[in-house]
Amino acid sequence: MDNLFGRGGRGGLGGLDVPEPLRRFLQGESDSSLRIEQYQEGDTLVVRVDLPGVDPESDVDISVADDTLHIQARREEDAEHVDKKGYRTEVRYGERSRSIPLPRGVSQDGIIATYEDGVLEVRIQLPEQSEPQTTKVRVVRKGGREANPPSEATGY
Repeated sequence: MDNLFGRGGRGGLGGLDVPEPLRRFLQGESDSSLRIEQYQEGDTLVVRVDLPGVDPESDVDISVADDTLHIQARREEDAEHVDKKGYRTEVRYGERSRSIPLPRGVSQDGIIATYEDGVLEVRIQLPEQSEPQTTKVRVVRKGGREANPPSEATGY
């Protein structure tokens, strides 16, 4: 579709000007979620997001609620350049967000976010995992009598 919109100027469709936001949408640039890289280092979960050209103090919001990490970032287009002759951009502007499920018991005190060279890195201290508990659930037959009532010794 890139050829359809041309390589220079505001993009052409048989000589027609295509507004920049429409061009971006038609080229599949309307996805509003952040792309992440996630991995575990020992007992720390690391989430990295490429966010070039943002001010991390004013354009990035990070929160944790209900065992979910929420990252939201905004990047505004420089209005000064938009009206210039031959303007073309492939940079993504606007608001993007991502929610990442966390294990139960993550302490908000154990979360550190840093921003360096256009990369946001969030490090989350993972809680100690105890052995998974298995609970047996008894099934009761409806509409009839129990075939074998539970014994008092086992409950089954």
